[in-house]
Amino acid sequence: MTHVVLFHHVAGLTPGVTALADRWRAAGHEVTTPDLFEGRTFGSVEEGFAFVQSSGGFDEVRARALAAVADLPEQVVYAGISMGVVAAQHVAAQRPGAVAGVFLESFVAPEHVGEWPTGAPVQIHGMERDAFFGLEDLEPAREFAATRDDVEVFTYPGDAHLFVDSSLPAHDPGAAALVDERVLAFLASL
Repeated sequence: MTHVVLFHHVAGLTPGVTALADRWRAAGHEVTTPDLFEGRTFGSVEEGFAFVQSSGGFDEVRARALAAVADLPEQVVYAGISMGVVAAQHVAAQRPGAVAGVFLESFVAPEHVGEWPTGAPVQIHGMERDAFFGLEDLEPAREFAATRDDVEVFTYPGDAHLFVDSSLPAHDPGAAALVDERVLAFLASL
């Protein structure tokens, strides 16, 4: 099975992120969940974003992400949820050995975080009308997928952000179950 590094979203390493990692572990994968916020969690995207801004911004998030994987094997799958996708894409661009990427509820055009490694397939998942993913990230994700034959973009009906996190109000059990099914099939294929 694979080793996955799952970076949390802007609300922190919540019980819902841990539950997602546990489901992937139950399927036989090794999953590392770095805590980029040192135990802090937040009840809203706005609170989490305020913390990020007060703690050095996304440059600090990227630096913490790189430090978090320093002692891990190079051959890993980089995954992230929302803000965690920024970390995942950045680390994969800076560190050799990315096996694949799983980007949940976000995508960043490579010119902003570094080129995604050749030969590392990617799955991108998000809701069609999510103010973050659907309105900002979906078009760049589709443009990226159009340049590579190993990138899949999956959209889900709705406008929720952080819908894969079972501990947050935006959780959509049906869509999250379909994400799990697709991600687990993807990981099993690597």
